[in-house]
Amino acid sequence: MHLARPVQAGGGYSAVSCTIGALLPLLAVLLAPAAVRVPLVIGVALACLAGSGALGAVVGGAPAGRAALRVTVGGGLAMAATAAIGALVGATSI
Repeated sequence: MHLARPVQAGGGYSAVSCTIGALLPLLAVLLAPAAVRVPLVIGVALACLAGSGALGAVVGGAPAGRAALRVTVGGGLAMAATAAIGALVGATSI
């Protein structure tokens, strides 16, 4: 008999999804001209958040639009908070 191992499955899924989710914004950083790099990365990251929220909802049988909006707004607020903290400590300028 095989027992479920949710901690190991969750950790593995989290690692894979974070890696895949970081690839598109990373490509935007590497390929975009310096003049548009920051806004492009923000846009790509928000689009990836919306896509992952919608995909998670579809897989879970929930409404995709609400989930995409929730994940995008939450992720956008987290990015804004991170940028604001970075500006406060002098690590970046916004």
